[in-house]
Amino acid sequence: MSQETGVEALLEEARLNASIPPPAERQRLREAASLSRAQVAAAVGVGRTTVANWETGHSDPTPPGRLLYLKLLKGLAEIYPATPAAASGPTADPTLEAVPVPPAFAAAAETLRGPDGRAIEGDPGPCIRCGVETTYQSTDGRPLHSGALCQPAGPASPPAAAPATEAAPSVPAAPAPAAVTPVPVSPAPVPVPSRPERRARSAARAQADTTLLISRAVQDEAERAGGDEEAALKALIKRAIPDVMHLFNETRATGRYDYTAYPALPDILKKPSKKDPDQIWEARPRFHHPDYSLRAPGDIKVTALDVNAAYLSALKCWLPIGKLEHSTGTDGVDPKRSGVHLITPAPWAHPHLPDPIGDRDEPGALWVTNATLRLLQRLSGPKYALVDAPVIHESWTSGATENFLDALRKLLSAARDEAIENRDTLTLEYVKAMYSKFISTMGESIHNREMVRPDWMHIIHSQAYANLWGKAYKAHQAGLDVVAMMGTDELHLTGDWRQVFPEGRGVSQMKVKHSDAKASGEYIVGTVSG
Repeated sequence: MSQETGVEALLEEARLNASIPPPAERQRLREAASLSRAQVAAAVGVGRTTVANWETGHSDPTPPGRLLYLKLLKGLAEIYPATPAAASGPTADPTLEAVPVPPAFAAAAETLRGPDGRAIEGDPGPCIRCGVETTYQSTDGRPLHSGALCQPAGPASPPAAAPATEAAPSVPAAPAPAAVTPVPVSPAPVPVPSRPERRARSAARAQADTTLLISRAVQDEAERAGGDEEAALKALIKRAIPDVMHLFNETRATGRYDYTAYPALPDILKKPSKKDPDQIWEARPRFHHPDYSLRAPGDIKVTALDVNAAYLSALKCWLPIGKLEHSTGTDGVDPKRSGVHLITPAPWAHPHLPDPIGDRDEPGALWVTNATLRLLQRLSGPKYALVDAPVIHESWTSGATENFLDALRKLLSAARDEAIENRDTLTLEYVKAMYSKFISTMGESIHNREMVRPDWMHIIHSQAYANLWGKAYKAHQAGLDVVAMMGTDELHLTGDWRQVFPEGRGVSQMKVKHSDAKASGEYIVGTVSG
């Protein structure tokens, strides 16, 4: 590509970005051409839901489909220009003056940028293009969002009352009809939504509002970085902790449970020093099947799998919401309580399955989280009968709920799914940074001063490991051998794993794990004799 051609391409994209039609006009143009959303989605390389979001104003076009979509809109606008409804048709009043309708793509002012190419901020005001407040400016000093980053405008204001017209010439009035006494009619009863319906509507509105916070943060940093995606990502990761805490507080606005952000902590949850951890064992796995080895000759294919968003899924767990209280024996163990427990686990007698307590260096009693204890209790029950129940010596627990972080989990999951569908790497990495840093800094961290709940951090970590163990057992039950299980999200299996787990990048799916050593995620092992 010549330099002149490259410049023309950039100018063309800038013209399109500067004159993107509003959401309602996008839908009008598509319907005028009798095109379905599926046809538009296939043409520009996005999903049908993405096109619907562009037309309703829930999101604005983003790469990689943005440029093709804007070119399509520009072409449709030339074929189907907007015309005032009152000035068309045989019944139009010729005395009415036609109101000029701005074309779908009109010339627009450019954003004011500094020598480094970044947008310059100033006094906040309503954007001259979309009406939503912004701190960025045009070259003539007026408030203006840059490029295609305008926010969808709110509901239109009701039209103002028409001004009074001059009195018409006097015409003899017709005799008034005889007065008729109106018969009172009882209005139809308006159904009153039930309490669950009202709560569901309120939750839906709250989620829509908080979802918008994520998209606005990405748009703000993309605009501030002047198109430098790497710089925008660094800025988003830097602000991930305060942003996710704001989202957490927003999702808690309608929460049913009060919680203690700074409880008095028992010594077992306190770090003896900055470098040393506390005494809680999270049961992190490090399992390798004793019958398989890379060094042994053989032809058994193993696939390394990756669990998507393991920590995000682990936000669904039983968390203590109050001050932890001490108890001995089994007094503190209750389905509606959670915390940490001192236990002596029973020996694990299944070398071909990962030990649910993880790989320990020393036997004996140890402090575990409620997530680990619940897993051991399930495995000792009649459904599994894999191990004896652990001996519980003492506990620090409080009343608990499994849904405390569920609203935040659903919000971040939905944002993650939409980013994957739109191939929006910037939002995807931003969401990942938010939930991972939210978990890692909720304990004794200098990076997050809004809560000190190391018990939550340990429980969420342990829940992720317990979830991974459940996937390993499911594969084992389907006839696959578990060759290795490590960390939070790594599972190595023999056989056809796609018959057991759906493949994809969704939270409930699995994908092949790629690395420098195994680019395909597959490798060969042999069996160990004897």
